[in-house]
Amino acid sequence: MSVDDTPQPPDAADPRVPIEALRDEIAKVVVGQEGTLSGIVAALLVRGHILLEGVPGTAKTLLVKTVAAALDLDFKRLQFTPDLMPSDVIGQVIFDRDEGSFRFRRGPVFTNLLLADEINRTPPKTQSALLEAMEERQVSVEGTTHELPDPFVVVATQNPVEYEGTYPLPEAQLDRFLFKLLVGYPTAEQEQEVLARHDRGLDPHDIGAAGVRAVADAADLERARRAIARIRVEPPVLGYVVSVVRATRESPSLALGVSPRGATALLHAAKAWAWLSGRDFVTPDEVKAVAKPALRHRLLLRPELELEGATADGVLEGILAVVPVPR
Repeated sequence: MSVDDTPQPPDAADPRVPIEALRDEIAKVVVGQEGTLSGIVAALLVRGHILLEGVPGTAKTLLVKTVAAALDLDFKRLQFTPDLMPSDVIGQVIFDRDEGSFRFRRGPVFTNLLLADEINRTPPKTQSALLEAMEERQVSVEGTTHELPDPFVVVATQNPVEYEGTYPLPEAQLDRFLFKLLVGYPTAEQEQEVLARHDRGLDPHDIGAAGVRAVADAADLERARRAIARIRVEPPVLGYVVSVVRATRESPSLALGVSPRGATALLHAAKAWAWLSGRDFVTPDEVKAVAKPALRHRLLLRPELELEGATADGVLEGILAVVPVPR
């Protein structure tokens, strides 16, 4: 082998290196769920919040905990329950007897990665406590504004089939999520691998024992964000994003289409997807790839069509099929 043929180590300055390592670490615990994992990684890279929807037992919470373990970021998990109060989320002003004055005691929202588990089990008043935090990355308590750490990302989970004792998220809050990712059942082969890992002693409650270590941190995410910001988007592709979004507002199947915030979310998601794919420009293929997770939760089907079994994904598929693609 000549000197020129000697394999070279990965470029440590390449911001993709720690992101790729992140996937490898998560695979030590989580089997499959490649699409969900790709969506979470893409959202993290553009400071996007994520809503995970799936039936119980599909590793939603485990996936988020493993992502947190593979990132050197502050992580907090908050179980949303019917008796949870807004102050339990954002904090409250208390009287400090030792100091003889009032002070603000921070809530769990002051973290880098917040897992809002079963977010639809808490009443709207508590759900809305996250609105300002998710949009402006700050909270206001008794007239005082408190900045949240950077990065700050909310990953929320919800069960799509159990409605008793739940409170559907309002459209205003759904619009704050970059992605709504559907977490499905594993394939037969993946489920067998899950059982094999448990048979070998894997404890999903002890991720550290599986060898998961922090391979990326806030600085790595920031370098990746700067690289994504440089991804080119030509005017025809921008026009394609606008056409897709406006088609949702004009669709006879929808009572509510995508907002301008949703259009910018689709653009940022497509740029992140292009970067993860190794490109330095966005094509219509990236827009199509992220359209469903970026837009499905921003649509409101007409009630009569919903009763007939229509879905937001089905409507989006129809729109993507007819909107002209730039060449």
